[in-house]
Amino acid sequence: MKKLCFATNNAHKLKEIQAMLGDQFELISLEQTGCKEELPETGDTLEANSDEKASYLYDHYGVDCFADDTGLEVEALNGEPGVYSARYAGEHRNSADNMQLLLTKLKNQENRSAQFRTVITLILGAEKYQFEGIVKGTIIDDQRGGEGFGYDPIFVPEGHNRTFAEMSLAEKGEMSHRARAFKKLIDFLQTIR
Repeated sequence: MKKLCFATNNAHKLKEIQAMLGDQFELISLEQTGCKEELPETGDTLEANSDEKASYLYDHYGVDCFADDTGLEVEALNGEPGVYSARYAGEHRNSADNMQLLLTKLKNQENRSAQFRTVITLILGAEKYQFEGIVKGTIIDDQRGGEGFGYDPIFVPEGHNRTFAEMSLAEKGEMSHRARAFKKLIDFLQTIR
């Protein structure tokens, strides 16, 4: 069984993706590769960040791997916060402050269209591949729901009337940007023999 590193130490994420992958690859964590440092994220796009993280792992630890990056892109703000979603209101990465800044910038804006986007970079034997998952939706003025994280309480996905934070993790998981990107990655990996 080939080893494949997922650039995370989140045991739940590893288990979830391993279940989707089957027994063709054995997923390992950052820690299992010996990587204890923060992976670099200096790119100005999701593509660049996921590529930078995966390339760092491959170059420094010699393992086939994949890394993801996710952002919220708001149409009226020319794609902000995008790659800066986690630190939109500053380096302290506070979700409440990030949401408040976003809502302040959207005040008096009629266009509330937004999308969550995840990009995954896979490196297999020095070959690179990228996969993207998108969920379109709308930003609302008031926070609703207690599930999820980040911008979930103000994002209503297209075709729904509840925010991601009002949905169970299973409901969100069926339609999320991350799930869509991972499905493309899994489908691709299952074609490799």
